[in-house]
Amino acid sequence: MTTEQQLWLLLDVLIAMALGGMIGFEREKHDKPAGFRTNIIIAGASALLLSLGYYIADSMEYNLNDEALGVDPTRIIHAIIVGVSFIGAGTILKSSKEDTVKYLTTSATILMSSATGICVALHLYLLAAGATLLTLIVNTLVRKIYG
Repeated sequence: MTTEQQLWLLLDVLIAMALGGMIGFEREKHDKPAGFRTNIIIAGASALLLSLGYYIADSMEYNLNDEALGVDPTRIIHAIIVGVSFIGAGTILKSSKEDTVKYLTTSATILMSSATGICVALHLYLLAAGATLLTLIVNTLVRKIYG
């Protein structure tokens, strides 16, 4: 991977982190777990991991044919989703005194931050920005409506 390609990849990671930060800021503002820094890192890591997957598959293509390599780009997305879902599961709390579960929205929000990072890695910038905006709308407006 050339230096220029690495810089473009780094720009994608930065864009993903900025969008994840917007999502995380809303969580942090309302004192929820998995706030600003967590969403930044999750979005950036998702973008970086998916981009590295392209590089790995591309570099191995010269050494192995497609059948031997078994290239399936959805495997990386699957691994990202499983990893982020594991983190999300750690944010969910069940009250021992009540039949209530807390922080499901925070868990879902970090999954959306990850999806935003994946969109950026796929160069779907409009979709990434739109998903960020929709997440912010859901997390702020719905809270105002339902309390």
